[in-house]
Amino acid sequence: FRLYSMSALVNKTSKPLINAFNQITGNETEKKTTLDQALRQVLEEQIVSLKKCSVLNSLVHAGICSATTPFLLLGDVLDCLPLYQCDKVFSFVEENVSTWKSNSFYTAGKNYLLRMCNDLLRRLSKSQNTVFCGRIQLFLARLFPLSEKSGLNLQSQFNLDNITVFNKNELESTLGQKPTEEEDGMEVEEGEMGDEEPSAPAPCSIPIDYNLYRKFWTLQDYFRNPVQCYVKFSWMTFLKYSDETLAVFRSFKLDDMQASKRKLEELRTAGGDHVYFAKFLTSEKLMDLQLSDINFRRHILLQYLILFQYLKGQVKFKSSSCILNDDQCSWMEETTKVVYQVCVCVSSDRL
Repeated sequence: FRLYSMSALVNKTSKPLINAFNQITGNETEKKTTLDQALRQVLEEQIVSLKKCSVLNSLVHAGICSATTPFLLLGDVLDCLPLYQCDKVFSFVEENVSTWKSNSFYTAGKNYLLRMCNDLLRRLSKSQNTVFCGRIQLFLARLFPLSEKSGLNLQSQFNLDNITVFNKNELESTLGQKPTEEEDGMEVEEGEMGDEEPSAPAPCSIPIDYNLYRKFWTLQDYFRNPVQCYVKFSWMTFLKYSDETLAVFRSFKLDDMQASKRKLEELRTAGGDHVYFAKFLTSEKLMDLQLSDINFRRHILLQYLILFQYLKGQVKFKSSSCILNDDQCSWMEETTKVVYQVCVCVSSDRL
């Protein structure tokens, strides 16, 4: 079996191996177990290239190889390869997602694939291997149905470690401070603006100061942990900060769409094929730019809709004390309308 397995992998044909399997006498289960072990040994010796793995699929369909064998072998290969080579092997896994979802493989291999992906994610750095981590998550999303329990948050737990860091010390704030004459002179002498006309400040009835900065980024704590909204004092704080934030969105002028496209193209040029966006950039210097950015607004508005859906929804593990009163429900209904109105404005400006 070992010699025929080697030949099948090298020549990319399973016919000689199938013929040998049928000719050898013995119990079917024993022959399958022997062949599984032979394939594992051959694969471990060669650390085969991607395309050589595909012959295993035909062996499974021919009924001479266990349905779990391809997943065991792939797991063995990924465990002993460095990460830069795992990326190439995982491409084979991605390309065959339709095969893994077929009746021949899905039931036997779904747990192996899930374990294999989780093992890879534990080895990868979320900050340095962002694209690879994303590919694994997308593969799992394509492989498993939405009803798969392993991908559901059945106990409604929140990621409380997802903390947004921003400046909470007003004494260190630079918002609202006018630049000195020396700084102004330096900017003019260096000619940073080039031949372009200086852009006029965006009209906004609410000043962009430290208070607005602090209130705006404090909202992320409510999006991170919505249960706070059921506490009276926390709710009043959330309501006040939300009203001010949405008022800014309605009065602050949106950035020019063509300029936004140019910025995105610059990012793509600098970052190659993949563009990595951090969770949030909370520098005070970026506040006015963020408020006028179309995509940034859309992120915040979507967070509101998700939060409202949770607060109004029937969640199995939600405490019996987590109940909204009529005033809270009315405010959410009105604010939902405002969110959609602002979304429409964003979309129309995009057009």
